[in-house]
Amino acid sequence: MLTVSKSKLKAQMLGIFRDIEKTGEEVIVTDNQRPVLKIVPLKKKKTFDEAFADVQGKIKYTDEIHKSTKEEWGDLK
Repeated sequence: MLTVSKSKLKAQMLGIFRDIEKTGEEVIVTDNQRPVLKIVPLKKKKTFDEAFADVQGKIKYTDEIHKSTKEEWGDLK
């Protein structure tokens, strides 16, 4: 995690913001060497396919997929 002072952030803000967008790294902003702010990049929402791409086609069902689990788990109300 990158740490920058308020004065450095003010002088180099556009470049720092571009680095954050490119790397996705969070930045801590300090005032007199004391952390005061955290700049966090927004994360793009993943589609279902993107979120589960690494496990798609690898899951094996050994039972009826729509079978009730009420007997096994009870009534969870």
